[in-house]
Amino acid sequence: MDEREFKRRTKAVALRVIRLVDTLPKSRTADVIGRQLLRSGTSIGANYRAACRGVSRADVIAKLGDVEEEADESLYWLELLIDAKIVPEGKLAPLMKEVGEILAMIVASIRTLRASNPKSKIQNPKSTKSKDD
Repeated sequence: MDEREFKRRTKAVALRVIRLVDTLPKSRTADVIGRQLLRSGTSIGANYRAACRGVSRADVIAKLGDVEEEADESLYWLELLIDAKIVPEGKLAPLMKEVGEILAMIVASIRTLRASNPKSKIQNPKSTKSKDD
C-alpha cells in the first residue's frame, strides 16, 4: 500500500469516528468515551501525515509510534462502547477491523524500519558497542 492510499484510509477512519461520535446517546459516559475516541481516532491520520514528513529514520519511527498508540487507544475506546452496552458490537465491528488493520500495518512498518538499520539503538537499545569497537 502506498502513502497516498494509507493517508486516504486513515482519513476515512477519522470521518467514520466523527460520524459515530455524533450518533452516540446523550449521556455522561457516552460523552466522555466519545470525546476520547474522537481525539484518538482523528489523531491516527494526523500523526501518520506527520510521520510522512519525518526528517530522519528515527523521527519517522517515533512518529509512527504515535500512530500505533492512537490506533490502539481507539480500539480500546471502541471496546468500551461495546462492553458498556452503549453501541452494539455489530455496528462497530467494521470500524474496529479497519483500525486493527491500520495498527497491524503500522507495527509492521516500524519493525521493517528498525530492521533495516542494524546499528540503530532504537532497534537494540542494550547495544552500546558497534562492530568496529
